[in-house]
Amino acid sequence: MKIVLRGPDELVDALPFLMGYHPDDSVVLLALHGEQGRFGGRLRVGLPEDPQDPEEWPQLAKQLADCLVTGSLQRGGRPSSIVVFLCRDPRAGERSSEVMERLRPFAQQIRIACGELDVPVIEALCVSGGRWWSYCRPEPGGAVHPPDGGVPLAEPGGSAIAAVAAYNGIRMPLSLRDLESRLRPVESRDAEYETALDLACARLVPRMLDRSASASVTERTVELAGIALEAFGSAAPVTDPVRADRRDDALLVHGDAAEMILGLQDREARDRVAEWADPARADAAIRLWRALARRCTGPYAEHAAALLALTGWVAWCSDDEAQARVALCRALDLEPHCTFARLLQHAVSQGLDPEVVRRSLQSTRRRRILEATTVRRGPAGAAGRGPGRRSLGGRRARIRR
Repeated sequence: MKIVLRGPDELVDALPFLMGYHPDDSVVLLALHGEQGRFGGRLRVGLPEDPQDPEEWPQLAKQLADCLVTGSLQRGGRPSSIVVFLCRDPRAGERSSEVMERLRPFAQQIRIACGELDVPVIEALCVSGGRWWSYCRPEPGGAVHPPDGGVPLAEPGGSAIAAVAAYNGIRMPLSLRDLESRLRPVESRDAEYETALDLACARLVPRMLDRSASASVTERTVELAGIALEAFGSAAPVTDPVRADRRDDALLVHGDAAEMILGLQDREARDRVAEWADPARADAAIRLWRALARRCTGPYAEHAAALLALTGWVAWCSDDEAQARVALCRALDLEPHCTFARLLQHAVSQGLDPEVVRRSLQSTRRRRILEATTVRRGPAGAAGRGPGRRSLGGRRARIRR
């Protein structure tokens, strides 16, 4: 279905649907192509706290403009123009119009940076406190925004694009803040989660370092994850996200969850459960990986990277690119060297088909099984040990991915 957006008010209404979430504290750049302004690539980064830093903002503006234009060229076409959104709610005691004025210098820097690449910014909008302003459309008399302090946003579900989305069965997007909160640890249960992880670490790490015993840890991890997946799949649906996450947290036993978290740091175990991305299991799998990631607390925080990479993978396979991007960003924030997350983030950014990555994972697993079988048999069928693939050290050590 083709939807035509006319004017800045409809652009603002469409932003959450274009991104898949309401972008809190964000700068968003959208590429437009051709005379009709077809939407292309999009770029979002968090807004730094001080928008008036004379050194930081011009450089960031240049990086954003270059990244969007370069990425668009790699995906098949140079943008003809760009739309910019600066989204930030007021701080305590601050007015929305003050936020708009505070962000004005950064909006100008982005317009300059895009202009230097010969891609004009045709609209730059500030969204704050339920209102929006345009930095590009001065009102009569020289005012940059209406005298009432901006234009009110449409009521949730009240815009034309929201009506079209509802007609097509698309839910109203959550805020970025709400999406990220579903991936973070549950603070009230941190002590219980960390104790269970301590016990699992002491019990499992020696076995995972022992090549003769590591395979049994992998099998046990996959078995526990399969049992949990079945429980998550059979649970009654809950529409409210907060209640749904609490229900999912309660479905996990502390000890079993800790074993899964430790076991899934292993690449072989991770690759095996990554196969659970088919439509019949995708929803339960995403909820399971998120619930396990929320248990990675304190010194175990980085262990969530593998689980968030799995979340991003299944979300991507399910055409939920917004959740995939958020999960993969969070994974790389926790562990910048998480190879699986980095591979997926690159694939999502390049607009690849998930099936390409799926085939690669399956091929890698078949090759690993073949190599392990060959090594065990040896040249004359003698027993041997599989290839080393783990590196652990210290009480909090993690398996390299």
